[in-house]
Amino acid sequence: MRRDIQLNERAFSSKEVAEEVGIATPTVRKYGQILERNGYEFLKDGDRRIFVQSDIGALIALRDTDKPLDDTAKDLVYQQKERLEGSYETEVAIPDTYEENLPQDPNQLKEVLMFLVNELAATREMNVQLTNDMSELKTKVSRLQQDHHVISSSIGNSAQRTNTKIEQLTEQQNNHYETLLQQEKQKSELLQKEIQNMRVEQKIEWTSQNEFNKRLEEAIQKRSEKWWGLFSIFRK
Repeated sequence: MRRDIQLNERAFSSKEVAEEVGIATPTVRKYGQILERNGYEFLKDGDRRIFVQSDIGALIALRDTDKPLDDTAKDLVYQQKERLEGSYETEVAIPDTYEENLPQDPNQLKEVLMFLVNELAATREMNVQLTNDMSELKTKVSRLQQDHHVISSSIGNSAQRTNTKIEQLTEQQNNHYETLLQQEKQKSELLQKEIQNMRVEQKIEWTSQNEFNKRLEEAIQKRSEKWWGLFSIFRK
């Protein structure tokens, strides 16, 4: 049981100790574990260490030592034991079973209780703040995930719409080209048929004209022969 803590002595959280000593919060936990492993006693609230000024001095000694940390920790444990043995018996934590260890002075008891109440209030306030920070962080992460999902969906939908539009335009262009090609093919076939019909009609006309010319020549020739016969009679 720690008996070297004075009434109303300030207590520090791990974060405050880290800032005070100039080390990281995980390093504070590491030094605390090394000290406890070698027999050092911390004031605790459940599993949470509560640091006082003497504990900060121990952490600074571990920070600045040139020896192995366990060796320095053993020296610090020995110093703490000597300090506890030579200190006056002043309880900071109040046992539930041994009434003889309770302070007899009501004012002293009140001070101890106020110290514990303040520490618990500070701890609860810190826990509430941490809970709020975690809740806010989760909300921000959730919003970022939603924004990422919306952006990804928008990009995907836009790309899909663009591809669909390109496919539609390509299909329309192909259909238009096929239609024009079919129309040109039909025009070409009609033109060829018209040319063929004109050739047939021209051939028929030429044949008819030749036959007419032939009959005309034959008729003229017959008339010429008739008139020639008459002339022959008059000549006799």
